[in-house]
Amino acid sequence: MQVIEAKSAGFCYGVRRAVELTEQALDQGKRPAMLGPVIHNSAVIRQLCSRGARLIQSPGEARPGEPVVIRAHGEGEETYRVLRDIGAEILDGTCPHVRRIQEIARQAAAENRQLILIGNPDHPEIRGICGWGRNVLVFPTPESVGDYLSEHPEMAGIPVTVAAQTTQIQEIWESSLKIIKKQCTNLKKFDTICSATHKRQSEAAEIAAQVDVMVVVGDRQSANSRHLFQLCQEQCSRVFLVEGAEELTPDKLAGCRLAGLTAGASTPASIIKEVNKTMSEEKIMNEGTENFAEMFEQYTNTLNTGDKVTGVVTAITPTEVHVDLGCKQAGYIPMDQLTDDPDAKPEDIVKIGDQVELYVIRVNDVEGYATLSKKRLDANKIWDVLEQAVEDKTVMEGVVSEENKGGIVVFIKGVRVFVPASQSGLPRGADLSQLIKQKVQLRITEVNRARRRVVGSIRAVAYEARQAAAAALWEGIEVGKHYTGTVKSMTSYGVFVDIGGVDGMVHISDLSWSRIKHPSEIVNVGDTLDVYVISFDKEKKKISLGVKDRSINPWDTFMSTYKVGDVANVKIVKLMTFGAFAEVVPGVDGLIHISQIADRRIESPAECLSEGQMVDAKIIEVDEDKKKISLSIRALLHAPAAEESADEE
Repeated sequence: MQVIEAKSAGFCYGVRRAVELTEQALDQGKRPAMLGPVIHNSAVIRQLCSRGARLIQSPGEARPGEPVVIRAHGEGEETYRVLRDIGAEILDGTCPHVRRIQEIARQAAAENRQLILIGNPDHPEIRGICGWGRNVLVFPTPESVGDYLSEHPEMAGIPVTVAAQTTQIQEIWESSLKIIKKQCTNLKKFDTICSATHKRQSEAAEIAAQVDVMVVVGDRQSANSRHLFQLCQEQCSRVFLVEGAEELTPDKLAGCRLAGLTAGASTPASIIKEVNKTMSEEKIMNEGTENFAEMFEQYTNTLNTGDKVTGVVTAITPTEVHVDLGCKQAGYIPMDQLTDDPDAKPEDIVKIGDQVELYVIRVNDVEGYATLSKKRLDANKIWDVLEQAVEDKTVMEGVVSEENKGGIVVFIKGVRVFVPASQSGLPRGADLSQLIKQKVQLRITEVNRARRRVVGSIRAVAYEARQAAAAALWEGIEVGKHYTGTVKSMTSYGVFVDIGGVDGMVHISDLSWSRIKHPSEIVNVGDTLDVYVISFDKEKKKISLGVKDRSINPWDTFMSTYKVGDVANVKIVKLMTFGAFAEVVPGVDGLIHISQIADRRIESPAECLSEGQMVDAKIIEVDEDKKKISLSIRALLHAPAAEESADEE
């Protein structure tokens, strides 16, 4: 059977990112909680839970300090507040496309516009988006949109914003939008269907129109997979939605010569590959039975050294594995041809009843047996995978084993991959040994099977992830928006903070209300900061950030705390020829005139004071209009002293 597999089948960026966030937390020895399934695939969820992750259904179930993964569908604003109040660590895997719709919802609420969403009102993505808006209307079909607008003619004069669920069918979106345009005159429309989703749907429909049978692989709870199934049904009379290869019974593919295969965004590549293999090996039956002559010929065929064969494991001993090859020779796999791991046990690698692909290394027709190798065929397959990875630009995963001359070595399924220092993802001159034993993602850039040489790049994967994050950030950035970032570098005039693929600058004056001479007084490189956007320039790619809480007015704090005649413990922040400035409260300084520093005549404030010194001073005057404060130390001195003349003062 010939199988046409859709190129866009499988994980989308958002789902892959949410799964990777969970796996990274597990790799770091953490036990994350998934707020709802991070992926609509029960097999993947079971695998993550078996490694230590747990599944929770509401933010209130999170524990203090526990990493909580926000899935690609996203959550409402209230969820983030609850998690922060609990003290959980938020690992935000919200898809950038979903985040954009959340921002649209928030902006619509701020502008007092009615938000309309075209999507499934019960879908987690839609529920999360509604949590960022106000009185959101959700319609699953064009008919439901039309019915509502007919019953509410007042919508014609209301400002309306309309967007779509990221996995919505394009035709449903376009039909709904056409109806809304006729009724609503003050309209803002956003086509928020994910481009990857649209591409996957278009490709699936195109393939379905050509084939005898169309197979859609995906979890039945996934809206993405169900939409693919519906689209394919419009083009092909025989369409099956399956969650795995075990559901592909012979009757589903009977009489089929050309089949199509696609998969939803939550389907791992391993399941797609298994289904494709099952479909490709399916034979066209004739009235349910094979030709007896063909069966006899298959049984009497002999094997040859170098053949690739498929057999079924029938028995396992401590030294070898017995395999039924469906022919007159019996097959066995010696332990040294099963694996290179000396500590491995045969039953850890294969089970009785497993179907395995093998390489024939020797045939003994006299005694009627064949010696087989699993590891040799596995090794060849890995090289095939690596070569294909170069062509497809597939992201691979491996463990760093050692630091080598000029770079590091990463093992991917037993194959050594050299990563030059310039491609390690670390700054030039950094200690590469810090990567040893770490699991890393990399792109294969060169494969030379003859020389057994493979070269990879960690930097390329990190760069692409950063570019994607930067694009999402620039798409949703706005003045006043808050981000959590990491201090990347520091200068005398401020710090640069990474807020998710983009660096913004916090000027020293926007770091703190208190007067500081250098940013290092309050922050260090690597610190996490909560920042907000003061201004930005998309063309020049510049962002100005602030840390100070603008909701707090230092002058109001001073006025509510002190009055004329009060004594305050102040900090000397700057010495001048005419006096000294002292910080009364963070962000508010007062002047101690030189005549008010001591009970004697002094030539310079430095005779009595030094910067950073804490002293008690009396508030002798407050100018509310000019926001100026006069302080006096002399007024608190008890030792008798002659008054300075008026001229001297």
